Amino acid sequence: MPLTPLDIHNKVFARSFRGYDEDEVNEFLDQVIKDYEMAIRKTKDLEAKVNELEEKVGHFSNIEDTLNKSILVAQETAEEVTSNARKESKLIIKEAEKNADRIVNEALNKSRQIYLDIQELKKHGKVFRTRLKMLVEAQLELLNTDEWEDLLGTDVLGELELEEEYQE
Repeated sequence: MPLTPLDIHNKVFARSFRGYDEDEVNEFLDQVIKDYEMAIRKTKDLEAKVNELEEKVGHFSNIEDTLNKSILVAQETAEEVTSNARKESKLIIKEAEKNADRIVNEALNKSRQIYLDIQELKKHGKVFRTRLKMLVEAQLELLNTDEWEDLLGTDVLGELELEEEYQE
């Protein structure tokens, strides 16, 4: 068990014949007591300081651990967000490709239908042209007959007068 200042203060030395000067010994012991008390105080202060610093180190260690965990969580979250963004972009691209294919197919179908409609209109146009040509040719043939010449050669007014006289 270590000495305390009180132990030093209460220490009594046995007297002997040619011993040390009692006042000098007491004065020295008083000085030792003061120095020892001061050393004990400094030790306690230093222990308190060490405890305080250990608490701060522990606190900062906890903060460091928390920050490291936060960084790991942030990295994992960033990787997850990136992965999700990649997946979503792939889905968007696939959907866009499907829509593009659908639009292209619809356009192809419409263009085929328009082509078929054009072909049908061409057929109708040819039929109409042929019929019109036949009609015009038939009318021309009628115009080129001799009956028109006979009709044009007679006096229509004279015939009307003759008819009127005849009817009276």
